[in-house]
Amino acid sequence: MHKVGTWASVVGFLLLGTGSLCYLFTDMGEAVIGYGGTYTVYADFTNASGLDPGSGIEIAGVHVGQVTDVRLVDGRARVRLSLRSDLRLQEDAIASIQTKGLLGGRYIVITPGGSDQLIPPEGKIRETESPLDLPSLMATYVGMRNKARSSTAEPSPPLQQ
Repeated sequence: MHKVGTWASVVGFLLLGTGSLCYLFTDMGEAVIGYGGTYTVYADFTNASGLDPGSGIEIAGVHVGQVTDVRLVDGRARVRLSLRSDLRLQEDAIASIQTKGLLGGRYIVITPGGSDQLIPPEGKIRETESPLDLPSLMATYVGMRNKARSSTAEPSPPLQQ
């Protein structure tokens, strides 16, 4: 009888732990569950590197949705955003791709606009800002620095024969 009580306690503990993990992943994580539904808008970026489905979307530091798809359309990255249904964006809102911390993952920050016109469901955010391409920026800096060094270097004397 003592073994049955111990077994029931272990099973109960495991069920409680599993339920707690499910709660943490859905409510405390970046899931868009429990907001009473979502709607979709799109944004086109010249560069969406590091942005993946599941990446978060924030307005004023508050999590309001997630990226559901990133694909190439006419040479630009079209990103599908799933936003809370209680949220409406003005047509002059700006979507920008940011990085969490120095080496963190990418996410989208939406800056609300001031227009009276709203973006309808399945509409498009027109104003976008792609992430800063740090490796390209560093390569340009190094190239410019090397060019400046070579132009200020002393010319070598002609070879005598």
